[in-house]
Amino acid sequence: MEEMKERYRRFKEWEQCPHQVAPLSEETHECATCGTHYQGNYCPRCGQSAKIGRYSFKNAFLLYLDVWGLGNRGMFRSIRDLLLRPGYMIRDYLGGMQMAYFPPFKMYFLLFTLSLLIDSGLNIRGINRLENQEKKTEVTVNDDEAKEAQGKKTERKTGKPFTEKDKKRLAMDELHRILDVTFEWVDQHTSAVILISLLLFSIPLWLLFRHSPALPDIRLSECFVAMVYISNMIFIYNLIPSLFCFSRTAEDYYELLTLLLVIIPIKQLSGFSFWSTVWRVPLAAISFVIIFLTLFVAIACIYLEIYVWLI
Repeated sequence: MEEMKERYRRFKEWEQCPHQVAPLSEETHECATCGTHYQGNYCPRCGQSAKIGRYSFKNAFLLYLDVWGLGNRGMFRSIRDLLLRPGYMIRDYLGGMQMAYFPPFKMYFLLFTLSLLIDSGLNIRGINRLENQEKKTEVTVNDDEAKEAQGKKTERKTGKPFTEKDKKRLAMDELHRILDVTFEWVDQHTSAVILISLLLFSIPLWLLFRHSPALPDIRLSECFVAMVYISNMIFIYNLIPSLFCFSRTAEDYYELLTLLLVIIPIKQLSGFSFWSTVWRVPLAAISFVIIFLTLFVAIACIYLEIYVWLI
C-alpha cells in the first residue's frame, strides 16, 4: 500500500513538470548548410540539427516520418501527455512551451486523416466502414428523392393554384430537404464542422472559466486552442473502437464515455475543484446547444420565408 502511495505521489509530481530539456552539447560543430562554427545541438544561424550527417536510408525514413509529424519527438510527447496529463500539458503550451509539443491544429488534421484511413480499411478486420456508410446514405437519399418526385408529379397533375395549406406542406417538405442536405454536408465536411463547433463552444466555456485560479486572464483564442487539444485527446481515444471494429452500439457507448473525460483536462487547465468544473462544463455545453440551435433555426426560418414567398 505504501509503495502504491509513493508511486502515485511521484506520478503527481511528474504531472506538474515532466518536460526535461536535453543539455547543450559542448562539442564544436560546423554547419553543413551555412558553414557556421558553433557549440550546441542546433546551428544558431540556420537552425539545422548537429545530428544531420551524410544521407542514408535511415535519414530518408526519418525525414518521411517528419513530414507526417510521426518522427517528431513533440508528437509522441504530445500524445503521451494528452493521455496522462492533458490539462497541465495544454497549460504549458499556452504558457509558451510550444517547441516541446506538436501544434494543435496540425495534430488535429493528422489524427483526422488517420481516423479516415482506419475507417477506410486500415483496421483489424479490414472493413471499409466509410463505403458501408455511403451505401446506406445512398439508399436513404434515393428513397427521399423518389418520394419528392412523386409529390411534384401529383402537384403537376392537379394544376390547381397553391393554397395556404399547400404552401405549409411545401415548406415542411423543403425543411426536410434542408435537414437532409445539412446532414449530408456535415458528413462530408466533418473536420470543418468540428472546428466551427469548438469555436462556438469556446465562447460560453471562456465566459465561465476566464477567471480560473490557474489561468485568471485566459483569452478566448487560448480557450479555442485548448478545446482543439482536448478534441485531439478524444480523437486518440476514439481510434480504439475504429481500429478494433466495435459494433455500432458499443462504439456509441464508448464515445459517450470518452466525452465525460473532457472534465479532466478542463479541471487541470483551470485549477478549479472537481465539482466546480463539473457544473461549469455542462452549463457551457447547454449554452452551446442553445447558440447552435438558435443560429440554425434563424437561418432556416429566413430561408423558408423567402421560399414560400417565391412560390
